[in-house]
Amino acid sequence: MSSISKAEALAAVRRSIDETDTQLLRLLNSRAQLSLEVGRIKHDGKENGDALIYDPKRERTLLDRLISENGGPLTEAHIKVLWSEIFSVSRALQHPRSVAYLGPEGTFSYFAGVEFLGRSTRFCPCSHFEEIFRRVQDGSCDLGVIPLENSLQGTVGQNFDLLWRYEVDFRAEFLSRISHSLMSLEHEIGRIQKIYSHPQPLAQCGRWLHDNCPNALLVPVESTAAAADRAAEEPGSAAIGRDSLADRLGLNTLAKCIEDDPANWTRFVLIGRRGMESAFSRGGADKSSLMFTLPDKSGALAMVLNELSLAGVNMRKLESRPLRGTCWKYIFFCDVECDLYEDKFSELRTRLMEKCLSFRILGSYPSGMKTGLEDIGAPQ
Repeated sequence: MSSISKAEALAAVRRSIDETDTQLLRLLNSRAQLSLEVGRIKHDGKENGDALIYDPKRERTLLDRLISENGGPLTEAHIKVLWSEIFSVSRALQHPRSVAYLGPEGTFSYFAGVEFLGRSTRFCPCSHFEEIFRRVQDGSCDLGVIPLENSLQGTVGQNFDLLWRYEVDFRAEFLSRISHSLMSLEHEIGRIQKIYSHPQPLAQCGRWLHDNCPNALLVPVESTAAAADRAAEEPGSAAIGRDSLADRLGLNTLAKCIEDDPANWTRFVLIGRRGMESAFSRGGADKSSLMFTLPDKSGALAMVLNELSLAGVNMRKLESRPLRGTCWKYIFFCDVECDLYEDKFSELRTRLMEKCLSFRILGSYPSGMKTGLEDIGAPQ
């Protein structure tokens, strides 16, 4: 094929792409109009209609259907990323969402929230976890993103304690792979004298740091974003965090994927003000979380577990936390594989409440989906 015919063939393909883009634009605008109509129906006659916009169960059902119908060459990860943004834009058209997260911008919580909720969401940085809970409960933010547990470091105990104190519930969960990079103004690892990061990344990269930076001073700070800010101002220092922070601050990435275990995932949950969940969102859940306290008597926990077993409910997680303000009293946190709000579990709910001093369902939601950006080569 001559160079001219190649150019002509390329021009023809590009014309087809332009025509396809025009069709996509028309279809996306048509979908946006339908989304606005959905929002109008949800709002009709509702004082708090804006609280009904986010429906993770409906979005998950749509996404599962699209993935099952996908014939390629788009991969499952591509579908997740594309429709995450479509969902995000649709929500913003109906009513802009404000989502609190542990800031500043550039933390793993921020990137996890963007990957799950899309870039049309308004993210509001908070200085500590309790501020997230407080802003969600008082309505100054619609939703909040919090890390609940890490596959290597275990649970984030502070957030379990806050769940007991604040009137919030779970709307969704999502799993985000945590990959760490070493970034600095310097161009060589050997010039690094001090390394900043949040305590968890420092622990998760402990073996690599011992082998490659044995003489560097490790300094814990409040977030990976704060660590990168310090490294950007201090020659001879470095930060551990997400690689895209280096691009934002003009730092050099000296090493990637320095975590000791590549199976490093964090489970994030999306919290909302309790009692504001949409009636439209019932159905589509396959997981529930609950918290309870027990009377101080022999077999109290065994009776709760037996009720779950008799109902055929599989338990995925059970953990206890000290009850603040008391000595030797505990709160239990439990994940089960079912929607406890379903009518068929009404008797089970009654029996559990009878056997517990206090009993609270934190929410029923679709089981966690892994965010997909790392699967298509996006910055980590």
